[in-house]
Amino acid sequence: MAAMATQCVAAASLASSFSGQRNVFSMKKNVVVQSTQRCRLTVRASQGSYIPSEHKFLYEGVEKMGPDVWNTTYYPKAADHVNLEKTWYIVDAAEKRLGRLASAIAVHIRGKNLAEFTPSVDMGAYVIVVNAEKVGVTGKKRAQKLYRRHSGRPGGMKVETFNDLQKRVPERIVEHAVRGMLPKGRLGRRLFTHLKVYTGAEHPHVAQKPLPLPITDRKIDLVST
Repeated sequence: MAAMATQCVAAASLASSFSGQRNVFSMKKNVVVQSTQRCRLTVRASQGSYIPSEHKFLYEGVEKMGPDVWNTTYYPKAADHVNLEKTWYIVDAAEKRLGRLASAIAVHIRGKNLAEFTPSVDMGAYVIVVNAEKVGVTGKKRAQKLYRRHSGRPGGMKVETFNDLQKRVPERIVEHAVRGMLPKGRLGRRLFTHLKVYTGAEHPHVAQKPLPLPITDRKIDLVST
């Protein structure tokens, strides 16, 4: 009996020691969890503008660390570009490929060459195209490329080849190509007014002092085939 009592006492002391270790471990774990939560609360508190109003009671009493950087993203507005003096460019369409010329014009009309380009803002330049009747295409497009228009009446569909339209209204070829590369909608219609196309080398925009259109496309010059 005495031996059994001794064994029971030893087992009880061992169990109490293990329970004490578990309590210490759980206390340390709680401290770590609380400190982690505290850090998270501190970080979230520095994002004060991001916290919904119904959740702000969770961060009361937590010291804010650092400035609020969540509302410092720069986004240009239309009012910043409406009254600015836009740049005017001029390009000679003689012996130029139609598609590559139109893409270069569309880039500058939209303003995609600018570092602060924003798709929803009119920030592009004006582009003057001269010698529109001398623009060219490759391959058999002169006879195979078709332009369609409709009068709005039954049977009013009109179809013309590239050669026919170039003889009748050469400016429309460049306008049609550039317009297809601009956004569809109100912004696209406004940007299209930045394009000025003329036949011949003369134009009425000398007072704007247009600059040569910077073109980096090496294949824009038409190669005779």
